[in-house]
Amino acid sequence: ALSAQRCVSAAGGQDGEVSKAQRAAGSEKAGGQPTIFSKIIDRTIPATILYEDDKCLVFRDVAPQAPVHFLVIPKRPIPRISLVGPPDTELLGHLLVVAARTAQAEGLADGYRLVINDGKHGAQSVYHLHLHVLGGRQMGWPPG
Repeated sequence: ALSAQRCVSAAGGQDGEVSKAQRAAGSEKAGGQPTIFSKIIDRTIPATILYEDDKCLVFRDVAPQAPVHFLVIPKRPIPRISLVGPPDTELLGHLLVVAARTAQAEGLADGYRLVINDGKHGAQSVYHLHLHVLGGRQMGWPPG
């Protein structure tokens, strides 16, 4: 699964997504290893694609955490947001514009949440930069 519940239980235990993130933490150092997202980009794994251009791909999350939950990913593999630099500025801006346009197309006029998980403590379970867009309901605060 691309995604699972992203919260810590009231008892303080870690859920499946946090556990996956802890296991995946070493994969960013492996470099060049195909991720599930690179397999979606090259169409070896199916996904419900909402938008695509030469720089990015947008598809529905397979385990949605809101009535509308999609991911925006760059086609160029960037393992973590913390690894970007000035040369990535244009691409990062493009991802945000595409997220906003797709949110509008998905009927999220009342608002939505953008999330980027980074690294083990950020519960990043796939080391290919991705923006979660969640909407269609009132979001709580703090997020978890």
